[in-house]
Amino acid sequence: MKDKIILLVEDNPDDVELTLRALKKNNILNEVVVARDGAEALDYLFGKGAYAGRDMASMPAVILLDLKLPRIDGLEVLQRIRSEERTKFLPVVILTSSKEDKDRMSGYKLGANSYIRKPVDFNQFIEAVRQLGLYWLILNEPPPL
Repeated sequence: MKDKIILLVEDNPDDVELTLRALKKNNILNEVVVARDGAEALDYLFGKGAYAGRDMASMPAVILLDLKLPRIDGLEVLQRIRSEERTKFLPVVILTSSKEDKDRMSGYKLGANSYIRKPVDFNQFIEAVRQLGLYWLILNEPPPL
């Protein structure tokens, strides 16, 4: 399980720290790549910009994607992920504080695998991350690529 990469796409430093703490508290010791905006996430996924030359055979086991991002928002990131052959089957979990039904509907229409609202309570957040890790890193069987 530890060799499975998690791509965390989150611009809020507090939410990044909270997510990393929740992963650690649940003994999810996978490598976490943090992209601070949508453009950085796409650069990572497609080996461009600061990530030019990275090993493209090593793709994330799951992408935790916030919606409200600078430069390129989360829904556009999701749309680009789904439009490319190399990334269209990567599991994408929208992890956001948005309570807007239109965001949830747009996320699913664009091919999100799951939509999770970030719990405000830290203990609830820890439990949500535990279940995310259990499902996406252990139980889920991705399609053969």
